[in-house]
Amino acid sequence: MPAFAPLKNDLILRVARGEEVERPPIWVMRQAGRYLGEKYNEKKGKLTFFECCRSPEIASDLTLQPIDTFEGLIDAAIIFSDILVVPQALGMTVEVLDKQGPHFPKPLESPHDGQYSQVMAKDVDVQKELDYVFKAITMTKQKLHGRVPLFGFCGGPWTLFGYMVEGGGTKIFQRVKTWIYKYPRESLALLQKTAEVCVEYLALQVQAGADIVQVFDSWAGELSPSSFKQFSLPYLRYISEKLPLRLRDLDLEPVPMVVFAKGAWYALDALCDSGYHVVGLDWLHDPAEAVRISNGRVSLQGNADPGVLYGSRDSITTLVEEMVTGFGGGKKGWIVNLGHGIGQYVKPNDLRFFFEEIHRVTNTTLKDS
Repeated sequence: MPAFAPLKNDLILRVARGEEVERPPIWVMRQAGRYLGEKYNEKKGKLTFFECCRSPEIASDLTLQPIDTFEGLIDAAIIFSDILVVPQALGMTVEVLDKQGPHFPKPLESPHDGQYSQVMAKDVDVQKELDYVFKAITMTKQKLHGRVPLFGFCGGPWTLFGYMVEGGGTKIFQRVKTWIYKYPRESLALLQKTAEVCVEYLALQVQAGADIVQVFDSWAGELSPSSFKQFSLPYLRYISEKLPLRLRDLDLEPVPMVVFAKGAWYALDALCDSGYHVVGLDWLHDPAEAVRISNGRVSLQGNADPGVLYGSRDSITTLVEEMVTGFGGGKKGWIVNLGHGIGQYVKPNDLRFFFEEIHRVTNTTLKDS
């Protein structure tokens, strides 16, 4: 493992470990991205999204943009990449179409279409297939000079499976629901294979320099509570159980793990017992109720409605005050974040105001406590 500068700010790691802190740490999902406007476009140039991901130099620079833009206001970086590099490693073609998002030219049609067998039979060399991600992580850690910790991440197996079958974004989830209810055995087999690749992928991200990892199960809320227990939760648990063991095999120390199962509000209690140190919350959760349910078993992350950043400054202040109160002030057990990724049309100065208000309100609250 490469040698890196010692961390000057380890707030997020301390919260993930359940320690008391002087203030709650802050970062936002998708914080390296298009909302940064000219800075992002100038660095991206005419390259496609995945070409940026595959260039360690560009990916690391894009990762650092929000750290530089909001210097002193945010407490973690997250590597510029995408959850769909895992299906690519499994042998599937994934593109990002302008104004449409991710697209699989040839999604999995059925277990009998030939491609399913190819994916299942592929012996994935994760180090080789995703080497550009690991190089980007190492380069980013070196450029950070210990300013803040760096997140690595992957998609949840259920969400990755959904994309591989649907072929892109969807509102009705017809194809993936057909798979799980018509071909449950084959669906579970692919979910297991994907989970195994995710474990290796996360472990190698840690080896490359990631300080903390997050699993994004963005489509978890499309499952019923009983289906979530069958098609999502076991594979999230597989990752949390096997990743520390794989890190030990690599002579690496375990790192904090975060799970974010968007929309699975009904599963919060189960997620608190799923082996992760931090459970991410979307904006559908009431903070105080989430604190009650979690009961100190894990730290919580979230959960501002990203839409508030399109609103007035007064609306942002009100939401921040409600969140700080709901999560108990921020001395322990809370990582500030949005309830989903930041939208591309958010103005950077409005995000800056959100960060500044978190600092102001928590500082006042903790001083008065």
